[in-house]
Amino acid sequence: MKAIKRYGLRLERKRFLVRGWRKSRAVEEIANRTDAIRDGDILAFCTLRNEKIRLKYFLDYYRDRGVDHFLFVDNDSGDGSREYLTEQPDCSVWWTDTSYKRARFGMDWINRLLRLYGHKHWCLTVDPDEFLVYPFSDTRPIPALTDWLDASSIKSFGAMLLDMYPKGSITEQPYRDGQNPFEIACWFDAGNYAINRNWEYGNLWIQGGPRARAFFPDNPARAPALNKIPLVRWQKHYAYASSTHMLLPRGLNLIYDEWGGEKASGVLLHAKFLDTFTTKAAEELERRQHYAASAEYRAYADVLRENPDFWTKWSEKYINWRQLEILGLMSKGNWA
Repeated sequence: MKAIKRYGLRLERKRFLVRGWRKSRAVEEIANRTDAIRDGDILAFCTLRNEKIRLKYFLDYYRDRGVDHFLFVDNDSGDGSREYLTEQPDCSVWWTDTSYKRARFGMDWINRLLRLYGHKHWCLTVDPDEFLVYPFSDTRPIPALTDWLDASSIKSFGAMLLDMYPKGSITEQPYRDGQNPFEIACWFDAGNYAINRNWEYGNLWIQGGPRARAFFPDNPARAPALNKIPLVRWQKHYAYASSTHMLLPRGLNLIYDEWGGEKASGVLLHAKFLDTFTTKAAEELERRQHYAASAEYRAYADVLRENPDFWTKWSEKYINWRQLEILGLMSKGNWA
């Protein structure tokens, strides 16, 4: 049975790679600067739609931490995102107006770019509202982390998605273009998380936080997954199977210690809950391009009509990565 299962997953991985090739035929090259990529460069991959207001801070954040080149797929933005990115010398940009949903929520496009340009590079795959925090991230750039991962023969680095939110209604403090979002959304849930193991793929499955308690209080099992594997020493036969939640080959998903210890891990600070979210949620609900007939966005729209406050007396204010390690949300493992 194990041999049959391995064979099935191998076929599934090949199917994802073929899908990436097929779906990429509808993706148009806007600004391809990948000739500038050098051996050892850290690459970031991202799909987006109408995220212009976030892009300056996003680029500055990851540039400061050692990302050398960014590869974006713009899904028909109308707010100037594509034009802004095209002007950036360290960004390569592709565009498509085809279905995000039919491209497996953008992962077919990203898998293709990873295969073409990510081979043998450390590749970071994130959304424009996700900001990686890792052990010693206040003093060491991402290349220091990847050098240690290479020396430890570790090929993938996991991170929990940590939803950040303001104190008070999300509409009370307007977000400005280029602003650090965590000047506003600086609070998080410290402990209401459920962790299970996905036996088919071998990855952990994490749910909880403010989205579970605010949007899915009666059925937390429907809440979005918070487990991510955003940083991978990529090989061209790899493929993301479901967003960045899990990969094939399945060994890349073993980002935790099965014997009771701790492997190094990080956190993706998720800057979703800003005043821009109400408009974004309404737009995405109308487009119906998200998972499960956009059930997540229907839940968002229903709750956001009440202009909720996600803050509770148990909320924690973000300080730094060491705080997250003390709370058990990430670990430095044996990296010293």
